[in-house]
Amino acid sequence: MTPRFERFAAIDWSGAKGVRHKGIAVALCEEGEAVPRLIAAPDGIWSRRHVADWLVAAAAQAPTLFGFDFSFAPPFITRRAYLPGDPVPEEAPAFWAYVDAICDDVDLGAASLLESAHRRHFYFGKADGVKAAFLHHRICEDRYNAGGGGKLSTVYDAIGAAQVAKASFAGMRMLHHVRDHVPIWPFDPCPAAGSLVVEIYTSIAARAAGRPKGRSKMRDAQALNAALAMLGSAPHAGAMPDDHGADAIVTAAWMRNAARDPHLWSPAMLTPEIARTEGWTFGIV
Repeated sequence: MTPRFERFAAIDWSGAKGVRHKGIAVALCEEGEAVPRLIAAPDGIWSRRHVADWLVAAAAQAPTLFGFDFSFAPPFITRRAYLPGDPVPEEAPAFWAYVDAICDDVDLGAASLLESAHRRHFYFGKADGVKAAFLHHRICEDRYNAGGGGKLSTVYDAIGAAQVAKASFAGMRMLHHVRDHVPIWPFDPCPAAGSLVVEIYTSIAARAAGRPKGRSKMRDAQALNAALAMLGSAPHAGAMPDDHGADAIVTAAWMRNAARDPHLWSPAMLTPEIARTEGWTFGIV
């Protein structure tokens, strides 16, 4: 079944410590060709809790596909555990609840999970040993790499600007809080009607928009509008958004097209076990 949506929202996420996060951007568009618009935060800069509250409210207003750019679960299949040797749940929704229960970080943060509660599983630098020993990936990430997309980051690598670890575990807390209101694919089946949350990877949208591999960032209006044109979107008017805003705008436009492709909703390697444990990045087939 190919679900039908009236609106498409892409959220560039952040796992940074604190309450206000300049790295979060939310873009929303409807069916058609209108350029996605950036949604302003309630007090000018988004918090993660404000995003969760906005999502629940927006999901009730119209059937909306929400995309978040973080890993919805750690790898499970290859090692048969999220955190081998530690007694934690073995299916994603229960694991999200566990992460939320042990983290008292402000604004749905999860840095304490990496830095103290399960420190030995994460790479913070040379003192932790050989970095390659921490580079475990999900099946969908291996699939993306095998198809020429490039190797993605892993939630166990907590060092450097490109790390996704803190954002992903903070995101899992957010998923736990919104799941009672909005289903989350593929852990939940696609609904016959209504809204849905999916994991996205902004680089997939950028490649579909004609951006070269390794150069997904758009630094000026010409690059942004060229990408939007490739996706059948009207151009962006007004001031050039920052990197996060540009990524969200282009990804929302891509989601509007991609949601109509039935192949993206039934990846060949997405088994029921993977759907329960690791999930899948929408757009990888």
